[in-house]
Amino acid sequence: MKIFSAKPLQSPKVALVVEYQGAAYSGWQIQHNPPVPTVQGVLEKALSTVANAPVKTYCAGRTDAGVHATAQVVHFETPALRSEKAWVCGVNANLPDDVVVRAAVGVDADFHARFSATARTYRYIIANQPVRSAVLSSAVTLVKEPLDAAKMHEAAQYLLGERDFSAYRGAGCQSNSPFRFVEYINVSRQGDLVVAEICANAFLLHMVRNIMGVLIDIGLGLQPPVWAQQVLESRDRKQAGRTAPAAGLYLVHARYPGQAGLPQAPVGPLLLGGCC
Repeated sequence: MKIFSAKPLQSPKVALVVEYQGAAYSGWQIQHNPPVPTVQGVLEKALSTVANAPVKTYCAGRTDAGVHATAQVVHFETPALRSEKAWVCGVNANLPDDVVVRAAVGVDADFHARFSATARTYRYIIANQPVRSAVLSSAVTLVKEPLDAAKMHEAAQYLLGERDFSAYRGAGCQSNSPFRFVEYINVSRQGDLVVAEICANAFLLHMVRNIMGVLIDIGLGLQPPVWAQQVLESRDRKQAGRTAPAAGLYLVHARYPGQAGLPQAPVGPLLLGGCC
């Protein structure tokens, strides 16, 4: 059992590991026109209460509306000297139940949650069963027809390496380049759950959900595995088909050189039973 230290962190820059259920939020990033609930908004409000001053946060991956995280990494700077216990337990006391700080560490002055990260990993979870789950309705994506996870995995291997992901890029993406390096994509079945894990240096807007839309159609037998490559090579978003729902998507890991002193926990979410 983790015991949080009551000694002040001797660093003006602090990194947090944050977990959240994204169903009630319009994504990570604060939005003012119109003002809507965001994870960044509620977290900064709680941090500012503990710091007794305004706090601005930066994250590893700006998740979209409805997307979850088990290990979002966030950093902020503050002159307030607070302990690990204050930045975890004190902040959590001011957060809603669907957002929680799991860890807090002092980091070097050159650490940046977004720009220091060398890779991010997402998991997409599908409940492949004939009826919806009352308990997991906002935590998974339901596909009622049988999916062939082996064919989905085969198709995903066409997307590895440094590639132009224009065909898997959401409208409105503001990235200067459509190129991303995908390290691996693994798709497997765990009972009624089909789980895809995707690791890349960075992701374009809706990239994971658009990849999953293609893989789901392949798993349903609507297209052959090579279709994933054909869509990629077309560089045309219209060729990719559906965007998979946000409900099944989780940011589960951000990688840093030397891990920047961040604690390493089993990759979530917990509904997988910690088996992966």
